[in-house]
Amino acid sequence: MADNTVTLVGNVTRDPELRFIASGQANCSFGLAVNRRWQNRQTQEWEEATSFFNVVCWREMAENVAESITKGSRVVVAGRLEQRSWETDNGEKRSVVEVVADEIGPSLRWATAQVTRNERRGPGEARPARAAAAPPPPSDAGYGFDEEPF
Repeated sequence: MADNTVTLVGNVTRDPELRFIASGQANCSFGLAVNRRWQNRQTQEWEEATSFFNVVCWREMAENVAESITKGSRVVVAGRLEQRSWETDNGEKRSVVEVVADEIGPSLRWATAQVTRNERRGPGEARPARAAAAPPPPSDAGYGFDEEPF
């Protein structure tokens, strides 16, 4: 059985960009950096590599992602790899492999999150206006640092 699933944990490299296609469907994309660290057994030195991925999500999740995450956020992305090809105006052929997200959530390894459930809505219904966001927790809440330690 062929399976194409991927789960990534990393840091958002650029603020999510929300767009709407001609049919009115929401589309959101952002960059994700995934760091890997290991100890070289010969030198006993720590080595590190970073991989960069483009993440795409659709519909309600696209709108939720645009409202919820920003550059620097640590997130968990579950989805599938998909390749797209196109030709530029100059006739050059281009190709990209993206992660099409099925689920996106905050990583709670070094942070806390507060989840607000959205009301269900039918196709074509406008998103209800959101209440003002709750004030941030006091600075002594959570892990007590200004930034995530990554």
